[in-house]
Amino acid sequence: MTQHIACSDATLIPSLDGTVIAMHDFGGKGSPVLLSHATGFHAHCWEPLAADLALHHHVMGVDHRGYGDAQTVDPATISWRPYGDDALAAARYMFEKDQQPIVGVGHSMGGASLLMAAFKEPHLFHSLFVFEPIVFPPLPPSTEGEESRNPLAGGARKRRSTFPSFDAALENYTAKPPMNTFHPQAREAYVRHGFKPTETGEVELKCMPEHEARTYETGGTSGAWDDLPNISVPVWVISGAPAPMQPSSFAIRVAEQLPRSTYVQYDSMGHFGPLEQPREIAQLVERVLATLS
Repeated sequence: MTQHIACSDATLIPSLDGTVIAMHDFGGKGSPVLLSHATGFHAHCWEPLAADLALHHHVMGVDHRGYGDAQTVDPATISWRPYGDDALAAARYMFEKDQQPIVGVGHSMGGASLLMAAFKEPHLFHSLFVFEPIVFPPLPPSTEGEESRNPLAGGARKRRSTFPSFDAALENYTAKPPMNTFHPQAREAYVRHGFKPTETGEVELKCMPEHEARTYETGGTSGAWDDLPNISVPVWVISGAPAPMQPSSFAIRVAEQLPRSTYVQYDSMGHFGPLEQPREIAQLVERVLATLS
């Protein structure tokens, strides 16, 4: 049995290496759904999508190491295989709780982590829905190493990490991209659950900017591309409109590497589709699951 303790609305469990990750129960009854977040976010950003899926499913989300209510780790130690181990630990926990295979829904890094988990223990999963998973195709020899020079990392390091209050942080994110286009509930959840009070009365990000930056810089270290042909779980790879230098540009190649994949493209979405149009993603999951059942 997994040992865990309650903390706020989170249940803290160990990942495979003992690092503490956080599970959040979004309620509902029925077949289990596990939500896995993108770099820089946390499980509660899934709230609007979780509310739709909880009408027919038991829905939980995981905070990966360094994010949300999970344990803070030294950014210098970041690599991507442990994110896959976090997803695997979360899936084991939910499988034990619900006693049936899980539907995994992941966004960006969260999609990649679910793919890594399904490669290791496919029996835990019924199916996967991964939106623009960060599983990089091999780079040409002349460009090897370029994945570490990620412009998103520089932006993360410059990210403002403190605000006078939760409301001030929310006002800031509501006024400018990319979060000004997020579903309002997802944007507010990002702030309410992604910041914590300080001793000075301000609020600060739970995820260190350097942790987010290192996650971007080490995205090519997972080795998950080589695992894709051996993933036996049915996978729906979802993408927004393909755009240069975006994960959408290689999403279809990820689908082509998977033996049991379906590729779905929404030209009305960008990389933040699940946070901007969560209902559309939830409806896709429900439609597919209805046909499978």
